Order: sequence, then structure tokens, then C-alpha cells
Amino acid sequence: MIQRLFCFFLLILLKPSQAQQIADTTFNPPIAKPAYSTGSGPVVMLDEAHFNFHTATGRYRPFAQLLRRDGYVVQASTSRFSKESLRQEKILVIANALAEINTQGNWSLPNPSAFADDEIAAVREWVHEGGALLLIADHMPFAGAAEKFGAAFGILFSNCFAMFAEQSQGSLFIFRRSNGELVDHPIINGRTRNERIDSLMTFTGSAFQVDDSARSLLVLDSSQRLLLPETAWQFKPETPRLSAVGWLQGGTLKFGKGRVAVFGEAAMFSAQLSGPNRQPLGMNSPQAPQNYRFLLNVMHWLSGLLD
Repeated sequence: MIQRLFCFFLLILLKPSQAQQIADTTFNPPIAKPAYSTGSGPVVMLDEAHFNFHTATGRYRPFAQLLRRDGYVVQASTSRFSKESLRQEKILVIANALAEINTQGNWSLPNPSAFADDEIAAVREWVHEGGALLLIADHMPFAGAAEKFGAAFGILFSNCFAMFAEQSQGSLFIFRRSNGELVDHPIINGRTRNERIDSLMTFTGSAFQVDDSARSLLVLDSSQRLLLPETAWQFKPETPRLSAVGWLQGGTLKFGKGRVAVFGEAAMFSAQLSGPNRQPLGMNSPQAPQNYRFLLNVMHWLSGLLD
């Protein structure tokens, strides 16, 4: 009962109309052995050119800080994607991009692509030739904005809200190794026992499917539903609902010489303080103690340290 009330409370906090979320700049989890010496790791470019809801100086500031402490060089990507703009990058991170029509709080349908066709083609070629992509598309409208982009890699996003079928349980999912929701994978296992992931929390989010060449990470089940509202957070009796069986919130794929990690939820990689009581939300949540370790494992897989 306590966990259900906690989930319902955070569900309310997640509504953009009811609470302001700010980055928790004090979040500083231990990294016993950084992957690289300071500033010597791969260049990570965090997309900020597509009206992104998460940026290196905003909601993903703790994300950027954590990666820098692990030795990565994190920079903002402020130009539209092209062969030239991608030339110096090793890892590209796209988190919750939007089309301009859905900015300024307009989170209603339609949700067109955040990316032009030539940008999608440029990133696809760059990954095929050896680039690494971390693609994150949260609940509607973010999944809709990434739908066309994901399709270029065989990823089918549902422009939905992933929630428990019994909505009083809220929408915070805890994936556990013990029941198969965390699938056996180098990212889950880590390089050492200290990097092993046994549980992971996501905060609402969307869902997606992948073709047979991909590997699952976070698997949804029959206790969950995909809700497809016309406006974000506005659920009605007639709102379409689909079973979540066969859908994912995390997966990876090899694409040519490159790699792609894809997730249907963004807050899991943030560390935020939400609402007037500054409720921890993301990697800083007491119920998500391994989320930060999971993020580091994802980056290690993208940079080739895990295989």
C-alpha cells in the first residue's frame, strides 16, 4: 500500500502542469574506478538543436556531470545533423527531441518528426560507419517526435504513456533481474560484480518494438498498458489502451559498424528535484540506487568497453 501511494504521488508530480522539475546538482554518486582518466574518454555530444526537453545544462546536467566524472568529454550538439556536424563525434545522445509545433507546452496531437529527412539519413549513415547512438524518447509527444527517426534503425515507437493496467499503482516501473524483466545482457552484467544491475526504475515513459536483430533490455508485461491520449496526461474512458506484452522500454542493436541503445524513458537517466517538497526523481531517487550504474554501463557498451 505504501509503495502504491508513493507511485501515485510521483505520478502527480510528473505532470508538467502541476510541478516544476529542476536538476539536482548535488547528486554525486561514487565511481570507484572511472573508465577513463579525466577528459581522455570518447566525445559525447548531447543534442540541443531539436527543442530538446533534456539538455546538458538543464534536466540532464547530472547526466553530463556523471559522464565527465567517468572520463568522457561531454559537449552540446547545437547544429542540425549532417555528415560534417557528426564528423568529430564518437557518441551521440538524443533525449526527448520535439518538433517546434509541440514546444511551449503544446503537448497535443499531432506530434510530427523533430528531425528532417536529411538529418535522419546523415545519422543513419554515421552510425552504420561506426558511430554510437543513445536514443531516448519519453511518453507522448516525445515518442511521436522520434517515430520516424527510430524507424530508420528498425525501432517502432508507440506514441503512448506506459502505465500499470491498475492505474492506482501509478506509473513507476521497477525492472528486476530476478523475474526476467532485466534481460541477460552485457549492460546488465557489467564488467565486474560491482557493476552488475539487479534492479532499475523507470518513471512513466513510452514503449517500442524492435526487429529480430536487436537485443531486449527492459521488458514490459501483462500488468502494464499503453495509453494513447490526444493530449499528454489527459486520460479519458475512451482513450485507446493496448496491452504492453511484446513491448520494451530498453534495448540495443548493432547497426553496421556502429551501435544503438534505445530507451522509452528519460527521467531514469536524470537526477531531478520535483515539486515544492523537492522530491528526488531519477537517479537520485532512493528507489533507484542502481540507475546511475546502469547509465555508466550503457555508455561503456556504446564506447566498446562492454561487448
